[in-house]
Amino acid sequence: MSKIQTTKPLLIMLYGYPGAGKTHFARELTNHLQCAHIHGDRIRHELFEEPQYDRQENAIVTQLMDYMTEEFLSAGVSVVYDYTTIRKGQRRKLREVARKKDAESVLVWFQMDMETAFRRLSGRDRRRADDKYAVDYTPDMFKKYIAHMQHPETVENYVVVSGKHTYTSQQTSLFKKLLEMNIVAQEEGQSKVAKPGMINLIPRMPSHRPGATRRNINVR
Repeated sequence: MSKIQTTKPLLIMLYGYPGAGKTHFARELTNHLQCAHIHGDRIRHELFEEPQYDRQENAIVTQLMDYMTEEFLSAGVSVVYDYTTIRKGQRRKLREVARKKDAESVLVWFQMDMETAFRRLSGRDRRRADDKYAVDYTPDMFKKYIAHMQHPETVENYVVVSGKHTYTSQQTSLFKKLLEMNIVAQEEGQSKVAKPGMINLIPRMPSHRPGATRRNINVR
């Protein structure tokens, strides 16, 4: 499968409830876009045998994440930043890093109701790639996380996707945004945008009727 190369380095940040599908999206995206997936939860488990998720540990993971992001962007490699960006200040800092490295940045906002998100957390399976390093959220941890979230403002460059939709649908929304940003070639970007299929709007007519045909209408 050929991967699309952006015209300049791109920093993709992810925002949404735990359980909204951010890591699954990031992993799938690396199959279609030439980019590095920097996964905070995986880095934490590689650094700490028994993660504590305390302030000091969080600071170490964030520092390493940011360092790796700068290094990749400096080398001209796009980055999917798969770690908490729930605070405006965090996202502002990352946008500034991208700007200094002459890179573009975009935030993907995964929208989903809280009940569905937490239900997904409860059904995580460590045998699955997307769940292997995931945090085990208690109801109190989940509520505390959400209480600290600061939704994107209009001044931030972001695209909204549904956490309940398939990856293909989410990819379409992102690549439409990248086309608007002129950061991917038109032909390549369009190849990642799902096209509506042929939809039969008129039922099959009885075969005994003369001239009976089926009409297909292409919805654009």
